[in-house]
Amino acid sequence: MKRIEVIERLLPKVVKASASAEQFAPSNIALCKYWGKRDTELNLPINASLSVSLDYLGSHTRLIPIEGQVDEVWLNGQQLQPGAKFSRKVSEFIDLFRRDQLLYFRVETRNNIPTAAGLASSASGFAALTLALNDALALDLPSEHLSILARMGSGSACRSLFTGFVEWEMGQREDGLDSHGIPLDHHWPGFCIGLVEIDAGEKATDSRSGMQRTVETAHLYQSWPLQAAADLSRLHQAIAERDFALLGQTAEQNALSMHATMIASWPPLLYWQPDSVAAMQKVWRLREQGLPVYFTMDAGPNLKLLFQREDRDTLLQHFPDLETVEPFGH
Repeated sequence: MKRIEVIERLLPKVVKASASAEQFAPSNIALCKYWGKRDTELNLPINASLSVSLDYLGSHTRLIPIEGQVDEVWLNGQQLQPGAKFSRKVSEFIDLFRRDQLLYFRVETRNNIPTAAGLASSASGFAALTLALNDALALDLPSEHLSILARMGSGSACRSLFTGFVEWEMGQREDGLDSHGIPLDHHWPGFCIGLVEIDAGEKATDSRSGMQRTVETAHLYQSWPLQAAADLSRLHQAIAERDFALLGQTAEQNALSMHATMIASWPPLLYWQPDSVAAMQKVWRLREQGLPVYFTMDAGPNLKLLFQREDRDTLLQHFPDLETVEPFGH
């Protein structure tokens, strides 16, 4: 099924740019990863996933209607050429909303997280853009439909429409209308995430390409959907019972299993750098010494540490540059 067929079911035939709009969406860190698509056209996943938002870390996007035949795209204060990769992705996404109508925007996006370094900036970026388009075009769409639309820009963006813990249901329908983010009604005061920045540069292989290579060439991938389903169940239990050890262990093993499928791809896909491995080994040593800290990693070299508020000061002694986030407030 083509994207435009789904769009026609969600949007009115005629849209009008009524006003400027500005929105923020948080980045999210998947505790049970999304890795692999059952439909590349609609960004439908092979497995369900579960994430936690990064509170104030994410993307601010402002839309201003303009006259002309092309969008103006600005990223972190710099105007990009229309042919730049990010510009094309933004305009192609807006095309889904305007279709054959002559509606163009100045798009200003600011990320307060590194762009394209495995910290889910595309998720927050497309989520913020979706929210801003909903306002600028006066669509007043329900959150479920916004999540479906955001997914077409970046799969993980369907989770960045929400805060806290969010499950992305894989769905079964061919049109993907049952595949979207659902916020979980669970809060965990004192739950913390720490960002270990190994390299903020743009990764050599983007997530979309890496995902496709893994699915097509890694025999280890055959076991991934089953493990992801089991991990998702354990995470639901851990969140409901506030069992931090179960959550941390499940998230860490899930991340390492995903990276194992990447390494087993051909050509091998290794996002880790030597400092990434050193940071993993430090976490393992600290845990052996009794400090309850775990890590997860997306498709990039950077680690995200999972810990509880009472251990923050001790952890900062070992990771002094750690940026910490409490998704459920202080």
